[in-house]
Amino acid sequence: MTLLSFKGGVHPPEKKLTKNAEIKTAPLPQKVVVFMLQHAGAPAKPIVQVGQQVKTGQVIGEPQGTISAYVHSPVTGTVTSVSKINSPVHGMAVEAITIERTSDDDWELLPAVDYERASREELLDIVKKAGIVGLGGAMFPTHVKLAPPKPVDTLIINGAECEPYLTIDHRVMIERNDEVLLGIEITKRILGVKSVYIGIEYNKKDAIDLLEKKWAGKVQVVPLRTKYPQGAEKQLIKAITGKEVPSGGLPSDIGIVVQNVSTMLAIKQAIIDRKPLIERGMTLSGECVKENGNWWVRIGTPISWVIENLGKGFVEGIEEVKVLMGGPMMGIPVSSLDTPLLKGNNGITVIQEQERISTNCIRCSYCVFACPMNLQPYLLDLLSRKKKYDEAVAIGLLDCIECGSCSYSCPANVEHVKSIKLAKKVYKALRGGKK
Repeated sequence: MTLLSFKGGVHPPEKKLTKNAEIKTAPLPQKVVVFMLQHAGAPAKPIVQVGQQVKTGQVIGEPQGTISAYVHSPVTGTVTSVSKINSPVHGMAVEAITIERTSDDDWELLPAVDYERASREELLDIVKKAGIVGLGGAMFPTHVKLAPPKPVDTLIINGAECEPYLTIDHRVMIERNDEVLLGIEITKRILGVKSVYIGIEYNKKDAIDLLEKKWAGKVQVVPLRTKYPQGAEKQLIKAITGKEVPSGGLPSDIGIVVQNVSTMLAIKQAIIDRKPLIERGMTLSGECVKENGNWWVRIGTPISWVIENLGKGFVEGIEEVKVLMGGPMMGIPVSSLDTPLLKGNNGITVIQEQERISTNCIRCSYCVFACPMNLQPYLLDLLSRKKKYDEAVAIGLLDCIECGSCSYSCPANVEHVKSIKLAKKVYKALRGGKK
């Protein structure tokens, strides 16, 4: 069997501790805190007030601008607060709505549509009204991505899940593949494409074998080499098609749209079940939490509730516990366990903090060989720290996908990604994204 891949990347320990754990449905939390910025682009505008009663699935935030998304209530209850709270994902205070649950679900469903007869525009409108965003982590509004500015002929489904510890997409492919396929068929109709591929890393051979059998003639299953960041959009495209997304460009520039496995499930649930995106599958894993597993959890659930109720608390006797939204490579550390889950939060990883003592770059070039974007991370780090942003942009600063392969491979423990991420933010703020 030929396993496709890309140039660069690293091989961190997989630690797929929950790969055989069936997805369970979490109990309803008593309180949820729902950010109005659950997506790339402009934050949603709150349309509810303190004291108002809301139903499960009811719109509580309306999109503002072209790139934005609807936000819905994950529970039935009473709005107790509309205020700004700190978000580790966005690095700033973001408006959020707090809801105290008062009963079991009393649903407000999406409009009904006959997906076999509905037009492309009708299907796309439901996807928009459902508030669906990319569930692989980027949270880009799906209705925008499914209306590319250029014609596309290929849909690629991302089933790689290359981050250590995370296994939710793997389990979705095993347990909910019929629904995922229905979501793919709907997405094909919206995009008007005929070619569909799904890329799956070889460490999920059970999923590869199952989907090759069940999806034969409908979706081409592509086994991928197990390597990080195999699930990054540009690397997935390169591995499967051999094509490269141009610098500063989009996959649609080369006729391709990429969607995550769980996003396909969300599309099916919106069109067929009439349910907006108010919960998602996620992995809770790591050596520092008592019980690991895969769960369906309501968006807005505080991480503290997840760890205590689903993970049965922290393992005793371990100091310096690190809690990440996501996996250990690209996950975002949380400073407060009151932080709520977002739509793009595919996992919570609870591991022991490892002390990293950085020294000066030793010019070994390991980061260059590891970089999947063919950049020079050591030089980007240097220019970023010296605030030479225009020079850094000239050699590819904005092409960095922030995967962390450079930092992982560095024997001097240089944290390239930290300085690069900061430089990108400063450059865009100062230059407006333009030189």
